[in-house]
Amino acid sequence: MSAPLHLHTRLAALGAKPRHAELLLRAWLAGTPLSKALENRHCSFSPTIVAEFPALERELDLLATPVAEHTGSDGSARLLHALADGKTVESVLLLRDGVCVSSQVGCAVGCTFCMTGREGLIRNLTADEILAQVARARRIRNVRRVVFMGMGEPSHNLAHVLAAIDVLGNEGRFGHKELVFSTVGDKKLFDKLLARATKPAIALSLHTTRDALRAELLPRAPKAMVAELVTLAEHYARASGHPIQVQWTLLADVNDGDDELAALVELFRGKHAIVNFIPFNTVEGAGYERPSADRAHAMAKHLSEHGVLSKVRLSAGQDVDGACGQLRARSLARN
Repeated sequence: MSAPLHLHTRLAALGAKPRHAELLLRAWLAGTPLSKALENRHCSFSPTIVAEFPALERELDLLATPVAEHTGSDGSARLLHALADGKTVESVLLLRDGVCVSSQVGCAVGCTFCMTGREGLIRNLTADEILAQVARARRIRNVRRVVFMGMGEPSHNLAHVLAAIDVLGNEGRFGHKELVFSTVGDKKLFDKLLARATKPAIALSLHTTRDALRAELLPRAPKAMVAELVTLAEHYARASGHPIQVQWTLLADVNDGDDELAALVELFRGKHAIVNFIPFNTVEGAGYERPSADRAHAMAKHLSEHGVLSKVRLSAGQDVDGACGQLRARSLARN
């Protein structure tokens, strides 16, 4: 385990066995009461541990308490959670049984098109706080896919993110390809992930093929050439069996030109990858515009016709100005 979990610590103090922790974690992550674990006929709990169930559930509830929910017309829902220290983070209930979770309060990368990056990094989330977002989501609807693409850069909180991924892949029983690790890219990251028993799919936040422009758009991302990141991601994709999910926020007259399309074809033709064009979700004061829907779909069609699988994906909740960090920002403004 890369980072300790609250349940493990509490149960160990009560003299519980690892099997007890596994069953209780499974019940919690399923969005069910801890008492659900009592249904397992192959593992009995002592009265002392059972008596602690209500207190344990209260402690787990405090890890991420829902304080606001905005439902989009597309069927998604953005949730604002209060953490035990009063800080807030967002998660998103996605279509097709997914949830997007945050790994940090704020973010150090400072992407110029992202609300979260404006305030910098406030703190990392613990593995418990990350898992609590999944547990909360499963109380609301079925969840079979977890995407680490909310607030924060997961590679900057690696120990806790990997601990959460391990739990989701084991006690949570999520398929490895249903766990998606989004990152701006760190040259040391890919080998670290390959060394894990649970190997998540990679979503590479690329946004441009031009190194100079990428340095402007992602001013505090780790220094790496685009071509080098793609090579490392391709190696990981082939070794893990999961295609690279290239994330490309479409900014009108910035990264939606024919020059980018030509470079994308050169970079990704023949690779185990899919390019996801995501039209910019309006962020007040960012200074960017969203390209037309026709242009976005034309770009995806062009790539697909030239041997690079590509799709247009809308950010969940665009009709409620739901770009990552906006729900939190509005809440802070009111307070």
